[in-house]
Amino acid sequence: MSTQSLRKSPYTLFVATGLMLFALFFGAGNLIFPAHMGQQAGDNYIGAVLGFVLTGAGLPLLGILAMAYSGARDVQHLASRVTPWFGVFFAVALYLSIGPLFAMPRTGTVAFEVGIKPFLSEATAAQAWPLLLFSIAFFALSYWLAMSPGKLIDRIGKILTPALLISIGILAAKSMLDPMGELQAAQGNFQSHAWVEGFLAGYQTMDALASLVFAIIVVGALQAAGVGNNEQLMRLTIGAGFLAAFCLAMVYAAVTYMGAHSVAVTGWLDNGALVLAQIANHYWGMMGNLLLMVIIILACLSTAVGLIAACAEYFTRLIPQISYKQFAILFTIISCVLANKGLSGIIAFSVPVLMLLYPLTIVLILLAFLHPLFAGRQEVYVSTMALTFVVGMLDAWQAAFGLSADTKALLSQYLPWYEIGLGWIAPALIGFVIGLGLVALRGKRVA
Repeated sequence: MSTQSLRKSPYTLFVATGLMLFALFFGAGNLIFPAHMGQQAGDNYIGAVLGFVLTGAGLPLLGILAMAYSGARDVQHLASRVTPWFGVFFAVALYLSIGPLFAMPRTGTVAFEVGIKPFLSEATAAQAWPLLLFSIAFFALSYWLAMSPGKLIDRIGKILTPALLISIGILAAKSMLDPMGELQAAQGNFQSHAWVEGFLAGYQTMDALASLVFAIIVVGALQAAGVGNNEQLMRLTIGAGFLAAFCLAMVYAAVTYMGAHSVAVTGWLDNGALVLAQIANHYWGMMGNLLLMVIIILACLSTAVGLIAACAEYFTRLIPQISYKQFAILFTIISCVLANKGLSGIIAFSVPVLMLLYPLTIVLILLAFLHPLFAGRQEVYVSTMALTFVVGMLDAWQAAFGLSADTKALLSQYLPWYEIGLGWIAPALIGFVIGLGLVALRGKRVA
């Protein structure tokens, strides 16, 4: 996207920036999680989609807007409003989550599960060495591309994004005109709390976390395109954010629909990668799997390259004694190793961390918008985030190790919505009020 082309009109700038933002957000996780959720939600898929869209599209939009509104230089700067050490802790945890611990390994595993595994025999696919060999080749190529100068990633994105949208549209249209089967009954908590389960499932896209990183890229792109007026910058950022969020929402709705109608043919599957592979095979046989292979591998590759570059760049600023190249090598090796845990293993490993990080991220985003209300007083940030952190740790512990029935009953008694995974809301509100009270007691004006 050249600066000259962006200067043609505000409309051109809005569309180009919105599609760029969509391309940044869109990865394999945006396909596999709604597909799997669709299977579980069954005849309650509409409610599940609404919840998923809130966390998978709405929160990333709010993250983009919060960063632009706050004027923060980066996510560490924004989180440092709590305390400087919390700013470092939060930024490191966020970058490690969207980088080598969860999101990056997932790119290699999803590329294998969707792109390669359908072409292997059942006996071969059950062994460990195919994934090992593929992950080594995949991450070696990702590292090489991350080291390459120029605009290779931008060029890939320009071709890839339309191809992905068109292919998903074709699959969705085919599914709507010729559904795979009748909707099945919802499973588990999707029977009674489909909206909430969809909301929590949206955590796994990690896009709300990534939005605090991508916002700087969007603002920088707009400034490079000649937008110097703060009002115009905010207006275009909002417009681009809404366009990207709309595209994400449409993809989520379509893929969830396909997943919901697939159960009658495929049965219950362990993850969304397998669901997508089965859907493509059902409609177009081996050619469908081949098309999906090309699309998914390219999508995962471009995402992996972008994440390697972003993470290596941040940690080089944090620890300048270690070079960008050294960090890139380290993160590539870690991602390659963790990719061999398999998709289900990576997802299970990431859920406890996401149950902690997502409430903190949501509250931090909301505080960025409310900042003028309490004159940016640190007391409000500290008390609100502290109580959110406590409940987030309980949720993370429960996801990782479980809690006794008595403990769960006690927490559910005193924490509204704890039993459905939203127990952090009330403590966050209480912390906010306590912070305002501390400011007032100290004789500070709240404005």
